[in-house]
Amino acid sequence: MIHCAPIFSDHMILQRDKNIAVFGTGTPGETVTVSVPERSRSATGTVAPDGTWRVTLPPASGGTDCTLTVNDRTFTDVAFGEVWLAGGQSNMEFMLKDAKGGAEELKHCADSGVRCFQVPRNTFVDAAYEKEFQNSCWQTASPETCGTWSAVAYLAAKELVRKLGVPVGIIGCNFGGSSVSCWMPETDLQAHAAGHAYLDDYREAVQGKTDAEMIAAYDEYVEYHTAWTKRMEQCYQEDGNMKWDEVIRRCGENRWPGPMGVKSPYRPSGMYHTMLKRVAPYTLRGFFYYQGENDDHRPDTYATLLTVMISRWRQDFEDDSLPFLLVQLPMFAYEDAPENGTWSKLREAQMRVYRTVKNTGIAVILDCGELGNIHPTDKHPVGHRLALLARHLVYGERDLAAFGPMYRSSAVSGDTMTVWFDHAQQGMEWHGDPTGFELAGGDGVYHPAQAVLDGNAVHLTCDAVPAPCFVRYNWVNYGAVTLFGTNGIPAAPFRTDTLAMPLTALKFE
Repeated sequence: MIHCAPIFSDHMILQRDKNIAVFGTGTPGETVTVSVPERSRSATGTVAPDGTWRVTLPPASGGTDCTLTVNDRTFTDVAFGEVWLAGGQSNMEFMLKDAKGGAEELKHCADSGVRCFQVPRNTFVDAAYEKEFQNSCWQTASPETCGTWSAVAYLAAKELVRKLGVPVGIIGCNFGGSSVSCWMPETDLQAHAAGHAYLDDYREAVQGKTDAEMIAAYDEYVEYHTAWTKRMEQCYQEDGNMKWDEVIRRCGENRWPGPMGVKSPYRPSGMYHTMLKRVAPYTLRGFFYYQGENDDHRPDTYATLLTVMISRWRQDFEDDSLPFLLVQLPMFAYEDAPENGTWSKLREAQMRVYRTVKNTGIAVILDCGELGNIHPTDKHPVGHRLALLARHLVYGERDLAAFGPMYRSSAVSGDTMTVWFDHAQQGMEWHGDPTGFELAGGDGVYHPAQAVLDGNAVHLTCDAVPAPCFVRYNWVNYGAVTLFGTNGIPAAPFRTDTLAMPLTALKFE
């Protein structure tokens, strides 16, 4: 019997103007016929010996009120529009109902033209996992449905609907606390030195343990953490500003993320196999991606792994030119945490991927961070900047100012360092007192610099550095953000005192 992959359901959005992959499982040798009668599109195939099938429908233009028929099953309320996969961790997962202004968005969401398929966040394959996938489906926007959708993805998609005049579908494929290593196969992690540490950590954690022991340990942790979370929530109901140390004193040890093992969602490659691969190769326009926070302990290898992951996702979705629009991490630090520069290095790694990998974009949101809160609630600027990137890079609005200022070059004349910026043709402006620029001489010791704007350039001087050699801007985990383009997007952070981190040669098996 022919079965479609769960991502094919009523209310689905199919990518317009591209060949459309339709796929599923069945009995080997069985014939599969797929059609969209309203568009006079059809294709026929046969189930392969391994029980899988795949047919390709010809492209169709945007529109609604279609059906998709697969043998004797008909899906209704099918639309042709734009489809984006929203990947990443908790800031992409962050729900619309919890976002700033989310309640107001929900009042009007039914007219948004946005639909969503949320990939189940179940990463252990058992009967419950299979049942959850079989019950998953595309949803249309309503106050009852889209409150749990990604706020960032919904806001970006809503803007695209208004600009493009076609429905926009979100495939939510994200998981809070996930590392980049969770979203690629073991072969890729093994093929690159940057991935070895993640695999080594896992092997060390599970050494000598049976699958049954690992499953029992993780189940015990889930029971503990569920009760702990209820105690924690009660603390914040009593005092929304309670210090973390006091929460721990009252609630006991926070054991998140639990023991590593075969049932841990955070095991290397786990989410790749149990989430991403379950929806590939559904035909997409591109990817939105907001992740990196849980790789802050290994920022120097992040650029390599993200580059490998982008290549892998493009291969799995069968289009090596798929746009990949990533969100650069905002300002963030926990209160009283020492400055260690790890988030600065992560932002640098994300910028390097944008500069070196084709068909990518980067949404700079340096100004969107909150001290002590790793989950900023105002997702409107993030969604808007992703939509700007899509409009500019993907949908042809070439004159749209979709980027903020980005470092281009620098030069020294006497005691003055001048820095020039790309994407600043209309000039730049200060939001507040000029801060964030630092100069260093040959000793590499940085001191705050005085900054003067001059069109798309900034002139920098510092009494403590009469012969400047290096410059950096907002090279801190958390700090004030004051330099912006006239389009309201902040200047991206940078430094000039290091060579580009090398990317290891890419190889796939």
